[in-house]
Amino acid sequence: MRDLAIRQALLTHLAHVHRDDRCTVIVEELGLCQGDARIDVAVVNGSLTGYEIKSAYDTLDRLPGQNEMYSRSLTHVTVVAAGEHLIKLPTLIPSWWGITRAMQDGERVALTELRSSRQNPAIDPVAVAQLLWREELLQELDALGICRGVRSKPRRALWSILAETVSLDTLIALVRRRLKARGDWRAAR
Repeated sequence: MRDLAIRQALLTHLAHVHRDDRCTVIVEELGLCQGDARIDVAVVNGSLTGYEIKSAYDTLDRLPGQNEMYSRSLTHVTVVAAGEHLIKLPTLIPSWWGITRAMQDGERVALTELRSSRQNPAIDPVAVAQLLWREELLQELDALGICRGVRSKPRRALWSILAETVSLDTLIALVRRRLKARGDWRAAR
């Protein structure tokens, strides 16, 4: 079973789960930490949830680096894995990450949750702010009354200013709002 089959099963499952929630946006290949990492599927609604797919043909070599990046910016993370990866995963990922088994069931891929994800206990506010585009950053800073002298600053400075100005909960909420307001920007549905 390849990544594409698992991805299609996951996207179908997520679309079904969130079918009645018009505020949910599902995005494939969401860049995190200035593009240093990409989560396979992100669900943006009341949280920033990421799903990383590990097919039986994948290795887990990149998982430690992905762990660091995903843990900095996402409120919840679940690994959707097949095969022998399920044995190794619990020792390679934080205890707050979820684990879902992907298994071939005839012609379809069946997904079974083995461990629910929990709230990320150590989100980096700057990494969350990095999900915003420059113009969105400037608009948010302007709305906070912080517009004097910031337009010429580099994005790195803008991310830090925003992250230091608002609480983490407020920051996550405004990032979620901005991501959802982008419309069908790279949305899976």
